[in-house]
Amino acid sequence: MQDTAVPVREELVRRAGELVPLLRERSRWIDENRRLPDDVLAGMEAAGLLRMRVPQQYGGFESDARTLVDVHAEIARGDGSAAFCLSVWSLINWIVGRFPDEVQDEVFATPDVRVCGSISATGTATPVDGGYLYNGRWRFSTGVLHSHYAFSAAMLDGPPEHAVPMTALIPVSDLKIVDDWYVTGLRGTGSVTTSATDVFVPAARVVAQSDLFSPQSRSVRNTGKGIYEIPLLVTSTAATAGQTIGAAKYAMETFLDRLPGRPITYTAWTSQRDAPITHLKVGEAALLTEEAEMRAHAFAALIDAKAQAGTPWSEQERVYSRVQLGRIAQLAKQAVHLLASASGASSIYENVPIQRIQRNLDAMAMHALTFPETNIELYGRVLCGLAPNTPYL
Repeated sequence: MQDTAVPVREELVRRAGELVPLLRERSRWIDENRRLPDDVLAGMEAAGLLRMRVPQQYGGFESDARTLVDVHAEIARGDGSAAFCLSVWSLINWIVGRFPDEVQDEVFATPDVRVCGSISATGTATPVDGGYLYNGRWRFSTGVLHSHYAFSAAMLDGPPEHAVPMTALIPVSDLKIVDDWYVTGLRGTGSVTTSATDVFVPAARVVAQSDLFSPQSRSVRNTGKGIYEIPLLVTSTAATAGQTIGAAKYAMETFLDRLPGRPITYTAWTSQRDAPITHLKVGEAALLTEEAEMRAHAFAALIDAKAQAGTPWSEQERVYSRVQLGRIAQLAKQAVHLLASASGASSIYENVPIQRIQRNLDAMAMHALTFPETNIELYGRVLCGLAPNTPYL
């Protein structure tokens, strides 16, 4: 067991903020090279940001939900792709904390381990002596180019009535990388496709996906810790929300940086800063961002309070988690689009950050678990007295 002092939230936020200048300096490289550079990864490691959701017995911090929101927001103030990767690593490292202890001993033996993956079961798991053979292809493997393990889901091979999703922790070195990440947003996440052909996975590293959605952890050491009894997709909300808020803050900062001396072309306004339309858009964008952050902080406070009290999550509360994520993303997206619309034609150049911020945030908001309209519809459906139309709560 490691004895590591756990930094408080303010310290981790400060460390994340210190990375912002590096991230902004490297953001165009990240976008063009479709991956994170080594100095950015080294910076995250040195700041301890990869340990926020690692169990304390392995030198982790078991940081609360509010810390995830604020730290990820700071990283997004520097680069959206870096923030998206960090949010995935935070979430999946937390998931590993619900696997059997012997698996955690293996995975967390790597300092600052990075585990990527998703819950989409796009492969098959065939039972064999001692484990399973995994075959399949997994798209959107965010951060896999820099990860040690991939969290991969597959349907159990056999009779249809037994075809349930099984999730495995597979060393990235056992997977094939398909370089197909040519996209318009979040380019730097390197979310390529991975594939497996008869990859053997020991039984201990395979868990039924239903177990991960259950309050029951497969870990003995982490059982009873409130942080590991939070539902998976509620934890996903905490891990994801901050990056959208940080993107909106970055958009405001870069807009104001470019404002002095800029005219509004083909008008009498020699300074955009003096124009009432500018004041209206800046004020509205600021309010939208503030509202998104307040909503994220309020929901993080609920998560942390329930974790501390050890109270279970109702179906209604899980639905509410989904709509919080969608609404926060919607507000942040509206703020960024307002500022982008006021940034002028010159903002489409690649050396102007607002176009990249907008592309990255649009891509974030299109994630199936984040998409605002889907989540708001789900919330309205339940308010109307109908059952949720998704098991992903």
